[in-house]
Amino acid sequence: MRLLIVGTLKGQLSIATKMAVDKGAAVTNAEDIETALRVMRAKGADLVMVDVAMDVRALVQAFADEMIAVPIVACGTSNDARAAVAAIHAGAKEYIPLPPDPELIAAVLAAVADDAKQLIYRDEAMARVVQLANQVAGSDASILITGESGTGKEVLARYVHTKSNRAKAPFVAVNCAAIPDNLLESELFGHEKGAFTGAVARRIGKFEEANGGTLLLDEISEMDIRLQSKLLRAIQERVIDRVGGTRPVPVDIRILATSNRTLAEEVRKGTFREDLLYRLNVVNLKLPPLRERPADILELAGHFAKKYAEANGMAPKPLSAEARRQLTVARWPGNVRELENTMHRAVLLSSGPDIGVDAIRTPDGARLDERRGPDAVAAQAAIAAEAVTRGLVGRTVADVERDLILDTLGHTLGNRTHAANILGISIRTLRNKLNQYADEGHAIPPPPQGEARYEMRYG
Repeated sequence: MRLLIVGTLKGQLSIATKMAVDKGAAVTNAEDIETALRVMRAKGADLVMVDVAMDVRALVQAFADEMIAVPIVACGTSNDARAAVAAIHAGAKEYIPLPPDPELIAAVLAAVADDAKQLIYRDEAMARVVQLANQVAGSDASILITGESGTGKEVLARYVHTKSNRAKAPFVAVNCAAIPDNLLESELFGHEKGAFTGAVARRIGKFEEANGGTLLLDEISEMDIRLQSKLLRAIQERVIDRVGGTRPVPVDIRILATSNRTLAEEVRKGTFREDLLYRLNVVNLKLPPLRERPADILELAGHFAKKYAEANGMAPKPLSAEARRQLTVARWPGNVRELENTMHRAVLLSSGPDIGVDAIRTPDGARLDERRGPDAVAAQAAIAAEAVTRGLVGRTVADVERDLILDTLGHTLGNRTHAANILGISIRTLRNKLNQYADEGHAIPPPPQGEARYEMRYG
């Protein structure tokens, strides 16, 4: 990852820099805010660490004025509590006390990198996707990653990058859904000084930031169709035009894109270019929703439980049998993202030796097995179905059939005609079965009075 440190590199800040380099970060230093802006315009960064002795608020504002979005972490001596609070209020995401702790530096870098180099999976459905990803990762082919929101599309994209020949080069992601249409062009292709109001200096875009590496276009289906034509040219020609620029800029990148929509359907609607779809969809990695990869649920749940226990300074706890069952039968409309948040809550709410079902709760505080709505109904139906299935294991088909017939007959208060209709068999077949069960010594519900007379006359 790319780390920019703002401040004079001396003493304890130099030690923090060395630790970051040891953890694999590519570090650039800027002694003042103007230099930091030049670095961000020229090549960008994934994380900025700033000395609290600097004007943190001015740095945050300078980045905001030029629409530069990057997490900022403040660093300062451990006894400088007032400066730490001021830095957080000014817009810093975290505060790292100096002298630095190697594990804390590593944790911050891992958090920014999203710890996405490792894929957690066990289900065969997911294994097939990963196998295909491994097959195509070494090429420069464009890849379209599709799936519902929260299935892990960006995580898979980062995995493909780490397995590619560009792994040591930048991985740059841009969320097409999070940036207004009028700003996305500048974000992607950069701009020249004076290109529009607020363009106070030349700034490179994500294409140039990713030069030599991988560019992820996240949720590309949200991109305005007018910008799609410029994107298509950039992908085909491997050149871009900065906003306000007079000459094309060559780029060497590999394009990955994600979408939670069916792009073929968007093409039919006229909101997505068909030729762009062909360019992006050389290979399609389709991530199944979590409900279709049940073996991954407990694997991921255990991973998140351990992760958030460590993050909160708590001892890891196992999941109880009932909690495991509830997690398995839930529908997870939010997929892996929802499961992760649920396990984070569970770690914090659990009070016993294990994570019990009482700790598995929805954001509004309801137990997972008490959730209302269509997903809750489906989950409860799954639980009931599982109970029924478990009760049938080890029994013969003849025994199950006999109990079904007798239970149905009891439900109809002995009415043979109604029971036959419910069971979908003829009345003759039903009578023959009942005669067999009677001969075997089973109690047969008597027919109602009217039907009994019919049985006597015509049975």
